[in-house]
Amino acid sequence: MTEQKTEQKTLTHADENINPKTIELLNKQDKYTINTYNRPPIVLTKGKGCWVYDLADRKFLDFSAGIAVNALGHADAELASVIADQATKLIHLSNLYHNEYAGELAELLVNITKDGGGFEAARVFFSNSGTEANEGALKFARKWGRQVSKEGKEKYGVISYNNAFHGRTMGALSATPSPKYQAPFSPLVPGFVHSIYNDIEKIPEVVNENTCAVIVEPIQGEGGVWVATVDFLKALRKRCDEVNALLIFDEIQCGLGRTGKLWAHQHLPKSCHPDILTLAKPLANGFPIGAIITTEKVANIIKIGDHGTTFGGNPLACRAALSVVRRINTPELLSNVNSVGDYLVNEFKRLASKYPSLITNIRGKGLILGIQFTVDPTPLIGLARERGLLLITASNQTVRIIPPLILKKEEAQHGVKIIEEIVDIFDKQRSN
Repeated sequence: MTEQKTEQKTLTHADENINPKTIELLNKQDKYTINTYNRPPIVLTKGKGCWVYDLADRKFLDFSAGIAVNALGHADAELASVIADQATKLIHLSNLYHNEYAGELAELLVNITKDGGGFEAARVFFSNSGTEANEGALKFARKWGRQVSKEGKEKYGVISYNNAFHGRTMGALSATPSPKYQAPFSPLVPGFVHSIYNDIEKIPEVVNENTCAVIVEPIQGEGGVWVATVDFLKALRKRCDEVNALLIFDEIQCGLGRTGKLWAHQHLPKSCHPDILTLAKPLANGFPIGAIITTEKVANIIKIGDHGTTFGGNPLACRAALSVVRRINTPELLSNVNSVGDYLVNEFKRLASKYPSLITNIRGKGLILGIQFTVDPTPLIGLARERGLLLITASNQTVRIIPPLILKKEEAQHGVKIIEEIVDIFDKQRSN
């Protein structure tokens, strides 16, 4: 009985106490929207930094950042000013015409990638989202296969890996080997083969002369925050070179500062680096934009008319992205990611030692972290939300920690305090 009273005392944001206007609004929306999301009964109305507020003006610490999107937090004043100014000038033109900012953003991305120890970036194509970036990359790879295939040989196979998530459009979905996502939409695009992440021995078996590309996340996000080993990526790079296939790194979730470097592959030696890099999520801090960065050899095979987009590379998105990328790529912000990330890792390891029957592993780098549980951790998400902390899960019984990159240590401490509290409650509930 005492334990139950303690639990109730810490329920600062109980679902049962939601504003009546919230119920009215949700009931109204439910009549008109196609329901593909399992969402809690709250309506968020504003934010500032690492915090968001609901209709009742209750304050939540955001450890999800719009699924690794809001790198600079919510309602960033500088970005808001940039967007507001551009909105009074030009929002959209289509790619029938040049605009001021797409070329400048492409130049910035290429130069900071090469100069920062990244791969041999040369050219950029802009899309509107991560899945579109991956679709474009897969199209480029298929054309590469046609260009370099030997006479009479087909070269269109694409290799992806278990626990991968590359998107929900048909090509990207075909590279996402999860029955949950794929089964309702089969048959999928032919030519996709799935293998085991970090399994070096299988590489020669699956990557062969018929392969045009391998697509892989250096750190898998949705799949449970699994980190690729250097040896695995090195072996992939070597095998791709042997069979003249392209290596695509999907850094849509793990890129742009989230690991403490601009790109996750910058933690790796050159012998691991890709031919194509896809990015999106934090590129404009929530304004929709994605990109495909390629080496010169890949760019050279893409001709006018091979690919296109109506909205991609519009002036508003590109100007916003310029502001965001310049601010992410600073020693101060990247140092914050590393220091706060190290603090969180140490605290989560402490919790793992305290609750060994519940927590088995802590994975990740910087501010993309996974807490592996022995049971489905979904109940923890509700427990956290009702105490003012927004968390999300990933596959393989994992809670994913992907807060804004500006998270302060004292905010991290507040989040850890709530996580420890709910893990303790969860552990006691399981014991009863």
